[in-house]
Amino acid sequence: MLRVKDTTGLRAAKRLGLLLSLSLLVVLHAGFMVPAPAKPSQLQVARQFLIVLLQRQYKQAYQLLAPEVNAAISLRQFEAATQPLIEQSQRRGQAIDLYKLGMRISDGPVTRYFYNFSFKSDTLQAKPTVLLDVSFRDSTATRVLSFGLIPAPQRKLK
Repeated sequence: MLRVKDTTGLRAAKRLGLLLSLSLLVVLHAGFMVPAPAKPSQLQVARQFLIVLLQRQYKQAYQLLAPEVNAAISLRQFEAATQPLIEQSQRRGQAIDLYKLGMRISDGPVTRYFYNFSFKSDTLQAKPTVLLDVSFRDSTATRVLSFGLIPAPQRKLK
């Protein structure tokens, strides 16, 4: 007697296996997809700039400067310009906190966005003595245009 194989069940099982394999691949692929990194905010850039600067990672800090600043000063000049900040961090420690942020409006059409940081060691005082200042060209810039130390505003006693 000639026996005929019933292959409809086998075909259905193969199709189901293929469908499950493809579904698993789609799920795994979606799970391993890495989202595009978000553009850092000015606050994040300013904080990172000061952190690496105070750790004396000059090359890394230099890379966070605006292109026009990099074109105007060399890495060696940049290191020399950072010494007042380094000296303050040796006295006060490297830990910093955001103190104030805002816009500096000049007589002309130029407005600069700034971030002032204080040393955490100054938090027990009523006002910090000195602030670390970082500014940007405009509201969308994420490269540092200028930096430095500024005296903290002190209220006059009456």
